[in-house]
Amino acid sequence: MDTISYVTVDVFTSTRFEGNPLAVVCDARGLSDVAMQRIATEFNYSEVTFVLPPEDPRNSARVGIFTPTMEIPFAGHPNVGTAYVLGQQAELFGRPVGETLRFEERAGIVEVDLKRNGGQIEAAAIRAPQPLTIGETITEETVAHCISLDPGVIVATTHAPVFASVGLNFAVAELKGLEALAAARPNLAGFQAAAGRQTTSGHDFSLFVYARSAENPWNIRARMFAPLDNVPEDPATGSASAALGAYLVSLAPAADMNVRITIEQGVEMGRRSIIALDVAKSGGIVTDVVVSGSCVAVMRGEIILQG
Repeated sequence: MDTISYVTVDVFTSTRFEGNPLAVVCDARGLSDVAMQRIATEFNYSEVTFVLPPEDPRNSARVGIFTPTMEIPFAGHPNVGTAYVLGQQAELFGRPVGETLRFEERAGIVEVDLKRNGGQIEAAAIRAPQPLTIGETITEETVAHCISLDPGVIVATTHAPVFASVGLNFAVAELKGLEALAAARPNLAGFQAAAGRQTTSGHDFSLFVYARSAENPWNIRARMFAPLDNVPEDPATGSASAALGAYLVSLAPAADMNVRITIEQGVEMGRRSIIALDVAKSGGIVTDVVVSGSCVAVMRGEIILQG
């Protein structure tokens, strides 16, 4: 009977059964893309990663990231969690595992730094693989319809609802306080209508909504909905957090700044997650976005391939 091993971790948390669960297949050699998709669908996590030897020996590995319905070019918690799992190994495809891993992904090279304390990995930090890009704006009515709210709770003071990306495209919108954020409920018909109207670079319409106070603008509470991708709600979304953080820093009046942003997500799901962002801006342009967080191991097992 042929089997292949996997490990699961909870990402962006140090508490088991909180954060965002991820399954990592540490050696996916021999698996077709079809097989990877079927395995990801079976897990039904927001993402599953499949680790393969790198095409360029200067890199650590090639990493495929699959949602329940498709392969995607980049995501935050899969990179943090995969690096955490691989960092426990002495070697990767015959080479020692160092303090920095370089993953080949569809969005480009993703660099991950491991932060150790006494040999234990405390956190992993990834750099966004692409510069900030801003896409089309979205009407407040469209956002409200997607999450079953009144358009009046959509805040457009800082920015209108808009698409933003540093490797994966998300619609981002600010809501009027934690009460509105807690009341949000995904409406499948709203998402289907929005996806039909909007250009989303081949990725189904995913909506990242957030609330923050004027007193603590860099402490943000967020929720992410992607029901068209079989993810009604995601407890931690590093790629969306990175896009939002980069966009908000780009809008800040200072031309040069280094900002630490904390995004709390998953609270309403009972899976609290903490995502740290370090965003640098120089000459009015966002030059660097680093996403970091902790992980905790949960399960390990084998997938039966045939027999």
